[in-house]
Amino acid sequence: MRKWLDGLYMAAGVLAALAMIGVLVCIAGAIAVRQLSMHVPGLDSYAGYCMAAAGFLALAHTLKKGEHIRVTLLLASLPERGRERLDLFAFIIGAIIAANLAWFSCKLALDSYAFNDISTGEDATPLWIPQLTMAAGTVIFFIAMLDEAVCRLLGKATCDTQETTLHE
Repeated sequence: MRKWLDGLYMAAGVLAALAMIGVLVCIAGAIAVRQLSMHVPGLDSYAGYCMAAAGFLALAHTLKKGEHIRVTLLLASLPERGRERLDLFAFIIGAIIAANLAWFSCKLALDSYAFNDISTGEDATPLWIPQLTMAAGTVIFFIAMLDEAVCRLLGKATCDTQETTLHE
């Protein structure tokens, strides 16, 4: 199960990186066609969709690599047992918040599909398509938060911690 979950987080990270490349391609393409006095409708919108996809799909991978911003000042001042308890509490609360975010992200994509909602820009893209990346990213992030909470509950931290304490 660990190998499968780590593969899921890595796949989401790779998709986030591809979305960042998509941002680059869209912006470079918009600049190039502007220099050629041409117009390709929707390139700015597609750059925005790719940027949103990159942000949401990177959440789980970033968490598991220990790169999320954490306030360690309080953690560093606690004894080991207190630090473990506060860390577990933070992951449980984080998992609850991530579940809520995932639920409403999926609901938004389903509602956009049901109502045939399209973007108001020149591209007229059905909004459920870019919203799928947000929904997928938040669901994977919820899984990662729940995974961390369960592992901490069992006494096994799985994410790479890059924390610095006051004593270092």
